[in-house]
Amino acid sequence: MASTPIRVFTTPEALGDHVAALLLDRIGAARREGRPFLLGSPTGRTPRPVLDALARRVAATREDLSHLVVVMMDEYLVPGARGLAYAPSSEPWSCHAFARVEIVGRLNAVLPAGRGVRETMVWFPDPAAPDAYDARIAAAGGIDLFLLASGASDGHVAFNPPGSPRESRTRIIPLSEETRRDNLLTFPTFGTLEKVPHHGVSVGIATIVDSKEALMLAWGAGKRETVSRMRAATRYEPDWPATLIHECARGEIIVDVAAAG
Repeated sequence: MASTPIRVFTTPEALGDHVAALLLDRIGAARREGRPFLLGSPTGRTPRPVLDALARRVAATREDLSHLVVVMMDEYLVPGARGLAYAPSSEPWSCHAFARVEIVGRLNAVLPAGRGVRETMVWFPDPAAPDAYDARIAAAGGIDLFLLASGASDGHVAFNPPGSPRESRTRIIPLSEETRRDNLLTFPTFGTLEKVPHHGVSVGIATIVDSKEALMLAWGAGKRETVSRMRAATRYEPDWPATLIHECARGEIIVDVAAAG
């Protein structure tokens, strides 16, 4: 298997600007072709430099994003009257809140009416029918580009923990303590580890690998271990899920110098 290219930037801001420019190029090409653009997206700290740069560029270019479909990779689940259900979208740590505030809210705030991301074009996996998510993605033509992030402590991607099968698809997953600790750092508003949910609904390894293009982002010294593990691998290694990037048809690892070590 060919080595996955790695690109190193001096700062998270430079990384974010590069990825934002690439995204707008891809999104614009899809619009000119008269088709939607499906963007797979994580939440948390890792995509923030990209979202910052994307908002700046969109404010300057007034890029039409009405054909953009934001395919969110996961959501926390909490006990409900009929079993596990979405965490309340009012919680600042929920993935619904992140999509609403950090993605749709920021982009639409700098665009004229009718050119922003439509609320109906932000997708989440349904805990009542997880496998329907993969079918919905496939029916829409597949994910054009998936932005990815890796857990610092165990290499998890979305909520896929170490040991996740290569063929896994969207499903409900018990969250490991390592994943929950990473998420506590990402969203300090949880307060304590006990407040971090124990389950999530998440795309699987195969869901991600099926995307047409994938960018694994990592910045900051805290991500050195996962970058080192990805560099050392040449294929998917279940004990470190971030190595899935080597299975992607057009995969690239994009890091800053602090993460590169």
